[in-house]
Amino acid sequence: MRISPAKLLIVIALCLVVLVEARTILAFFDVEVSVLEIALVGVVAITALVVWAVRPADEETSEP
Repeated sequence: MRISPAKLLIVIALCLVVLVEARTILAFFDVEVSVLEIALVGVVAITALVVWAVRPADEETSEP
């Protein structure tokens, strides 16, 4: 794992906060975003984050 499970939970929680607040900020500019659209973006973002986190980190150290 690239990061610890506790850090991953914190990053996921921050991602959710950013998504909810982004919807609010877009509403100030009269951009209508449905809850379903935000949920889909959230699922994609969190899935990408989890996939990145569980992949092993590259251990290449080719420097002399």
